[in-house]
Amino acid sequence: MYVPNDRWTWSFTLVALFQAIIALALEAYVFGRFEASLHSGASEQSAARTIPTYLSLYIFGFIYELVLVWDALRVKNTIQVIGICLYNVGMLIYSAVKRDQIYDAIRELTKGNWIEPGIWDDLRPFLVAAPAVLALGTVALSFCAWKLYGVFSWDIYKSISADLQLKRRFLVFQVYITLLKLDFFFFLAFTVQFLVIVGGSFKDAEIILTIIAIPVTIIILWLAAVVTRRESYAGQACIIVIYFAAMAYFIFKLFRMYDNNNPEKVLEYYPARKSLTTFAVLTILLLVVTIATAGLCTKNFNKGLAPHVRRRKIASPANSYKPYPSAHDLNNHPMGPVPNRMTID
Repeated sequence: MYVPNDRWTWSFTLVALFQAIIALALEAYVFGRFEASLHSGASEQSAARTIPTYLSLYIFGFIYELVLVWDALRVKNTIQVIGICLYNVGMLIYSAVKRDQIYDAIRELTKGNWIEPGIWDDLRPFLVAAPAVLALGTVALSFCAWKLYGVFSWDIYKSISADLQLKRRFLVFQVYITLLKLDFFFFLAFTVQFLVIVGGSFKDAEIILTIIAIPVTIIILWLAAVVTRRESYAGQACIIVIYFAAMAYFIFKLFRMYDNNNPEKVLEYYPARKSLTTFAVLTILLLVVTIATAGLCTKNFNKGLAPHVRRRKIASPANSYKPYPSAHDLNNHPMGPVPNRMTID
């Protein structure tokens, strides 16, 4: 189990932890207050499923961020530390979009008399506070990341060597692995919202394919990391083709959400259209960068990087380097005990 041993790693961890606790406490209150204000039978309305879904994504999002923090500090992945700051910005954008989406949901429920009047005035301060907490957390995480950049860069320099080209190849690999982890969250967040809020019949082929896509995506992203570590050209080509297929899927979803020629489908997407659009666009952008980075990783195959990327952790030179042998090493020397004497170095 990894335990932070540097003040900046501790600071980075604690900022992420406290931010998650405060944000989730705010969302828990919003969820409880919203559920208590619903009238009988309101749970059947698609708008009433909005807040529970958002809260579920928030819980998963912050837990996943803490896992990313632990993983980044464990393997000393500088790029992933920076990626966590960008991830936090994405959560900030989602929190701001969520506020407008909840307002639309409450307004729709109010029209049908499914919810207590005046509930929006009670929830609005907490919905405004959540993005403010994330904004402050992003600033604090970015400052800690700036400090960690120097610490981790020196460790990587000592561990990999002074070869500038090799360090650049390793940097590309770190970017790629970080992108895979971010792709997983944004794809899963989009899929969960689609299944819960939009819903549909299990006889609908689109719903069935979406459900199947969840475990398949997890396997593909895992294989993508394995293929890159093993430097397989054929495997990497297959993975890149799958990335293009995934991009086509999200473009298709965006088209369906705004296709005026199919008003029934547009109406189904409406309760979560802003949020789904946000996640779809972010996922498409991530896929574009992921494809480009996968190509760069392929270009770096068979150039001496494989032994370094197969290691799970960058060893800290301070912990691994012993300038002088210990007394135990001297007494257990293969040539017999070494007599103690003063030496001039």
